[in-house]
Parts: sequence; C-alpha cells; structure tokens
Amino acid sequence: MSDTLLKLRYRYWPDHLLGEILSKRWTETAIPVFVLIVVALVFSRAIPGFLAPASLGDTARQFGEIGFVTFGMALVILVGGIDLSVGSMFALTNFCALFCLNILNWPVPLVIVATLVAGALLGAVNGILIGYLRLRAFITTLITLIIYRALYDILILEHSNQIAAAFPDTPLWNFMGGGDVFGVPSDALLYAALAIFGHIFLTRLRPGWHISAIGGSRRSAYNSGIPVRSVIARCYVASGVLTAIGALFFAARLGTVGGDIGTGLEVTVLTAAILGGISLGGGKGSVVKAMVGTLIVLLITNGLTTLSAPGGVTRMVLATILVLAAVIDIRWLKNRHRIISKVYVSPTYHGMPALPSTAADSGTPFAQNDRLRRATAIGVGRIEAPEDVILDRNDYLYAGSRQGDIIRFFPPDYERMEVYAHIGGSPLGMAFDRKDNLYVCVGGMGLYRITPDRHVEKATDETNRSLTSVTDDSRLRLADDLDIADDGRIFFSEATVRYEMHEWPVDGLEARGNGRIICYDPATKTTHTALKGLKFPNGICIAKNGQSLFFAETWGCTVKRYWFAGPKKGQVETVLDNLPGYPDNINLASDGNYWLAMVGMRCPALDLAWRMPGFRRRMAKRLPVDEWLFPNINTGCVIKFDDEGRVLDSLWDLGGVNHPMITSMREHRGHLYLGGILNNRIGRYALPDADPTFVQYDVRWGKQH
Repeated sequence: MSDTLLKLRYRYWPDHLLGEILSKRWTETAIPVFVLIVVALVFSRAIPGFLAPASLGDTARQFGEIGFVTFGMALVILVGGIDLSVGSMFALTNFCALFCLNILNWPVPLVIVATLVAGALLGAVNGILIGYLRLRAFITTLITLIIYRALYDILILEHSNQIAAAFPDTPLWNFMGGGDVFGVPSDALLYAALAIFGHIFLTRLRPGWHISAIGGSRRSAYNSGIPVRSVIARCYVASGVLTAIGALFFAARLGTVGGDIGTGLEVTVLTAAILGGISLGGGKGSVVKAMVGTLIVLLITNGLTTLSAPGGVTRMVLATILVLAAVIDIRWLKNRHRIISKVYVSPTYHGMPALPSTAADSGTPFAQNDRLRRATAIGVGRIEAPEDVILDRNDYLYAGSRQGDIIRFFPPDYERMEVYAHIGGSPLGMAFDRKDNLYVCVGGMGLYRITPDRHVEKATDETNRSLTSVTDDSRLRLADDLDIADDGRIFFSEATVRYEMHEWPVDGLEARGNGRIICYDPATKTTHTALKGLKFPNGICIAKNGQSLFFAETWGCTVKRYWFAGPKKGQVETVLDNLPGYPDNINLASDGNYWLAMVGMRCPALDLAWRMPGFRRRMAKRLPVDEWLFPNINTGCVIKFDDEGRVLDSLWDLGGVNHPMITSMREHRGHLYLGGILNNRIGRYALPDADPTFVQYDVRWGKQH
C-alpha cells in the first residue's frame, strides 16, 4: 500500500517543477511583472480612471522620458558601476536644448545634435574618471552630480527669464513634445525602437556580451582580452546620451528650466532599475527588466501624486522601495544557487522487479562466467575513456578519448595509433554512413560529422522546443549513442534534457523520464524529437527489418523497440525487461542477433533505494557524489539477444581485471572489441563461433563504397 501511495504522490505531484521554474532566468522578470500588476490593480481601485486611456497616454509619455534615463542607469549597473549624476545631467541637457532653441534660435535638428553631444560629453567625464582612471563609481558620480547641479544653477540664474519668455512654434519640436502616431506618444515610439535594439545588442551582439562579462568579473573579462576600460567608459557616455534623449522630450513637452528639474531623478531611475531586476552586483539584467521597473515606479509616483501625497512622501516611498529591492537583490544573488540546489534535484519513485539470478549454477542465460578475462588489451595507458569503439571497412579501429579526440588504431596488431580528428567535447557513440562519414555524438555539444578527409562539421546541436516542457529542451545536452537508418536518417539518444554531461549521475539519482530519442535528417538538415519521457536512453541500434530500432533505457534496466516506419510506426515495445544490470550500447552480431553492453550490475541496496525518493534526496544533499549509491561497475558484462527479446548468451569479466566497465562492443572479423568510459584500454575478445568475414558496415551498406 505504501508503494502505491508513493507512486501516486510522485506521479501527480511534480515537485521538480519548482526547481525548474526557479532556475529559469525569466522568473527574475516574472516577479517584477507580478508587482507591476498588483500596483496597477491597487491604484486603479483607489483612483477612478487611473487606467483610463487618457491617463495611460500621459503615463506613456512620461514613461518614454524617464525610460531613456533608466536605460542609461541600467547599462552602467550592468557593467558593474553606478551613475548618481543622471539627475544633474538631465537638468543640464534640458537647459542645453532650450538654450539652443529659444536663445540661439538654432533649427530643431541642430538642437537635437547639440543636446546629444552635450550629454555624451557629460557622460564622458564620468567614463574617463571611472573607466580609464579607475576611480570609484559611487564617489565619482556623486561629485559630478554636485558639480553638474552647481553649473545648472549658475546657468539658469542668468538665462531662465530669456528661455521662459520665448515661445518657439516649430512643428518638429511640437511633435516631440505632444505629438503621437495612432495615439502612441512620439517618445514612446522611439523608446520602443530603442528597447528592441537594446535587447538585440545585449543578447545577440558581442559588445553587449562584453558588458555583461565585465559586470560579472572584471578580472576574468580582462584576462579574456576584453578592453575593460574603454567598454566601461563607453557605457557612461551612452548613459549621458540616453539621459539627453529623455531631456529632449521633456524640454519639448514642458519648455521650462526650473530649479527642481532633475532633482531626485537618480533615486527614481535607480529604484526602477533595481526594482525591475537589474542586479546591483553587475552582469545581470535586461531591457525588459528596466522597462518593467520604470513602469512600476511611474505608476507609484503618479498614483501618490493623484492622491495628493506630498513630494517628500513620494521620495520616501521610492527610497524605501529602493532599500527593500537592494536587500532582496543582494540576498537572492547570494543564496540563489543554494536555494535552487535544494529543490532542483527531485528523485521520483522507481520500483524495480525482483533481481534475476546470475549465479554460475542458475542455469539462466545470465549465468556468470569469466570468458572475458581472456580478452587482450589494446592501447593500455595510451587512451582514456573510450566510451564507444568502431571499425571501418579497412579494419581501422576508432575510439573517443577524454581529451576530445578521435583516436585511430592501425591494423593488424593495433599497436600504432594517431589522432584521427579533434572534436573538443566528450566523444560518445559513433557510426559510419554510406559515404564513410563518421558521425559522433559529443556530450554537451550535439551530433558531429567527420568526413573521410578528417574535416569536422557540426550536424546538429538543437531540436524542436517542447511546448509542454518547463525546461528549455531545444539545446542538446547529452547526445549519447546513434545509428543510421537505410534512408540516411540518423537516430540518436539524448540521455537527459535537465543535466549536462558531467552531471549524469544526478539524472540517475532522480530516475525520471528526462531523456529522448532524436532524429536528424541529413537530406533536409532538420532535427526533431521522435520519442521523449525516457529514463536515460542510451544505446541505439537499427533493427534488421529497417523499420524499427532498439534502444536501451539504462535506469529502467530494459531494452525497447521503437517503430519509426511501417505499419507499426510510432509504437514502442519492451523487448528485454528486468535485466540484471544497466544496459548501454547495442550493436549487430554476425549471426543476425544483437550485442548489448552492461555498464553496471544491479544490487539489492540500490534496488531498494530506487523505491525511496526521500532517501535519495537526502543522500544528494548530505553526501559528496563519490559516496552515493552506484551500480556495481567493477564487473564487466556483455549479453546477446535476438529480435524476440530472448537472451542467448552472456560474457563476463567477474574480477574486472581486463574490462571492469563495459559501455560498448563491436563485432568485427571474428572478434568482439570492447569500450568503457572509465577504462584506459580497448578490449579484443576472440569469438569462438563468429563469422571471421563479418564487417558491420559491409553488412549494413554493402561492400561497395
């Protein structure tokens, strides 16, 4: 009864979704959006017509003006700085625009250029002092705030009356101040265009990546060759220009140079940036976050103003919000990974049938023997982690290595070896196509192709996004093994969509259906998910009928058949169930049957742990990975089975002397070649009754190249 309740609890209460959601970057934006909705609802109930079209139009116009300044503030925070002088720069550039227009009588285009240049120069002062002279951003911008404000006070004392007495009537200036397009204010239109550009700049262009990299770690960015000082300086220049744009629209709308213009603006835009989710620590933020934060601050400010709250109250509220947002930002940034680690790994119930007997006297096909001890070793100590092995038509032997190389051994004795190609990732499964291209699954990178002239090409590293998955499962995280159908399509397994190559033990701890089968078509260069929800799918082998494939579900201890063509297309059948170990790669045998590698053997303790999700969760939290419960990987085993799922034979290395962990095997000209991801050698075992002429790819593609 308890097992039944556990099954129901972990099937219908997917607590792993909490970890998935918290780990996504979009959740950092979702929280400010939620706050924005709450603020809008509160003020709409307290103030009649607060969200009426006319009121929203005024808010949009203010949003455009302040939003430009917030963009500038967000940019300098992203690069790891701060700009407290934006309020004074706003006032000065507002004065510059009105002085050039009302007193110098310059045309509007020239006024715009002059104001932007003024903003750039003011920002450049901060940029030079902070970027090149490496002064502290907080103190530097605080000083320039005072200097710029003093300069503004001096200028308006002399020219404010002249500016106030002028009434320019210029269509372009009037459009900037009060014009709209289909009801959308002019500054809001420019703001939207700039937001789109800013998003592309920060997320898709190299200079934007440099800004985030510097904000994350200046030393690392410098060591990577990024011009840290000049990038920081340019960000402050950009902040000045963006502030000048906001001031231009403000000047066009109000045409005033009062003494309180820009006062407290630095608090407003800083609150907007932090409240929207721009991290004070630098390196983390987005355009959307800046936009959402600006809207929240504007709604609060306008709402309090409509309720006749004094200006001091409004500033106090914004300052309080700023302090709270800063505390939350710092605490969340510090504890985010710790919190996520507690909820992300989420084991589920995984009941296993009774362990089948493998005793030597059991009389079953799994009966233990020591036949693999007679296997000879190839490349001892000269190759690391040959997870898969393969031979071509000319008897050359290929294997991957931990260093990201494909190693080729020369026949007949396989003593001489060379680096055939360098891929860079962790080579796993391999297969040749009709044109002798070697396809390789590379952990963390996807599916790659090595041409006969040794040119390495990426075949695919992503597939279609699943609309029902919280996980962004479009990128291939752990492409594992593959085989090629008669029509050229390549089917390969992806062991997990949640974890990276080095995290595969965590996926095993969960025992969830995180894996899938992917299909890549070289003819159309398209990739799609053929089958999903699998428990660490591993070995792939096209069946003799050419319409189906066998695949191993490692943590399920099963081998299944998937029909990708024919009358049974789309169906999945269990071929081998309740294996005594954890299956890995599958390949053809010379007698028309199939070889299956067992990467580890089951044991009663681990079988019990599979039915105890809470125990496995505590184990993950309290013990280092090397002390977790694992399958017995010190006993190598290979079994042979037929199309009907009958086990015909088994080969063991009980002492683990030659091959303690077998992840793959290939039959070739009367021998079985053995690979193991934790081994430092390749095994070669003489099969007594095998066909000495059998070459897998001659059988698959015919003897003609």
